[in-house]
Amino acid sequence: MKNTFVPNPKEAESIHIIREVAAQFEKPVLMFSGGKDSITLVRLAQKAFYPAKIPFPLLHVDTGHNFPETIEFRDKLVEELGLELIVANVQDSIDQGKVQEERGRYSSRNSLQTTTLLDAIEEHKFDACIGGARRDEEKARAKERVFSVRDDFGQWDEKNQRPELFDMLNGKIHHGQNVRAFPISNWTELDVWEYIKTENIKIPSIYFAHKRETFVRDGMIWTASEHVYREEHEQVEERMVRFRTVGDMTCTAAVLSEAETLEEVVDEIRASTISERGARIDDKRSEAAMENRKKVGYF
Repeated sequence: MKNTFVPNPKEAESIHIIREVAAQFEKPVLMFSGGKDSITLVRLAQKAFYPAKIPFPLLHVDTGHNFPETIEFRDKLVEELGLELIVANVQDSIDQGKVQEERGRYSSRNSLQTTTLLDAIEEHKFDACIGGARRDEEKARAKERVFSVRDDFGQWDEKNQRPELFDMLNGKIHHGQNVRAFPISNWTELDVWEYIKTENIKIPSIYFAHKRETFVRDGMIWTASEHVYREEHEQVEERMVRFRTVGDMTCTAAVLSEAETLEEVVDEIRASTISERGARIDDKRSEAAMENRKKVGYF
């Protein structure tokens, strides 16, 4: 019988990186948001350590303003796979007076996550955080290494990065330092969707077209919610939409779509001329919004 197995070089590279993290660090954790990229990471980690379970916990920095569909999916996935989930709540950071709730037209808890994340890393003594960032998403992420070293304060210095020649990953760090590892750094959005389709991976329903109460601001489709500031003249309408990228409600815009299946989503992405980060409201704050967040400890 003819062998029909087709190797996936990007999958192999990602599995190699995940295994390197497990081998080189004492206490790694996988950052999990319930979005497609972190879900893909979970599948890759499953394959990396099969038939054993994933040997490190998942960490979700919860803003408290997440889509209910995402939280429901997160809890169901963790239960099905028997994984350990650590939830760090931004609300706790607010209650402790470490960060201040934003107010007004563009208020969001997205930037507040940094303090909550750094506190969780310190509390649990994590020395490596595995994340689903990709270089095709945004220019700050495009220049970050697969093993990205952060200093004692969680800060990233883009001018002081280690060379990664011939895919050699150097995980040696000083006491207090931390590494952010990005196994799917070289993937594209389409790669992720093709992989989800090929592997038949379950994802939250908000990635598919559905009817939702929304309003338009600055040419973007915002979710109508108690967590999202809306002015009186901004009229709420029911639209058929889906989400290309999933953050919390205050920083994630929807896109008009009729794509109700994985095949239709993939076809839609192929035809798109706009980056998925084009639907991230938090990136619109400034030209260097993502890089500025990274410099102070954001993922």
